[in-house]
Amino acid sequence: MSRSVAEVLTGAAVLAVGIGFAVWAAGSAGRGFGAGASYPLVASFRAVDGIQVGSDVRLAGLKVGTITALTLNPKTFFADATISMQQGIELPVDTAILISQDGLLGGNYVELRPGGMDEVLAPGDEIEDTQGSVSLLSLLMKFVGGGSDSAASSGTDGG
Repeated sequence: MSRSVAEVLTGAAVLAVGIGFAVWAAGSAGRGFGAGASYPLVASFRAVDGIQVGSDVRLAGLKVGTITALTLNPKTFFADATISMQQGIELPVDTAILISQDGLLGGNYVELRPGGMDEVLAPGDEIEDTQGSVSLLSLLMKFVGGGSDSAASSGTDGG
């Protein structure tokens, strides 16, 4: 009889730890039970490589929102992003939004850089100042190509 009681208690402890882990994971993913209110903003990017629905939107390194939708605008051929911002964070209308990277091997996220104007963005407004993602491979190719061009030109100038 004592063996079955020990098994029940062990099972209950494992179940409690599992539920605790699920609650912690939901809270850290921004989907907690007490998640605060939010409001939408829109931005249009030339390229959104590395960004997907659910990507973080950060301000001063802290998560303040999430990408909730990415669609292709058939008129401009830009990627329109819908952002869910935490209620209470009022951004100036001249705020810039750009796609940044967490180092060489890190993932991409969306960064907000507030401007200095007194007027603030209302729910549903569009952030005009955008910068899409930068391809690390294309930057490397420009650097390598630019370095060989300057070496070749310096070799011909000296002759």
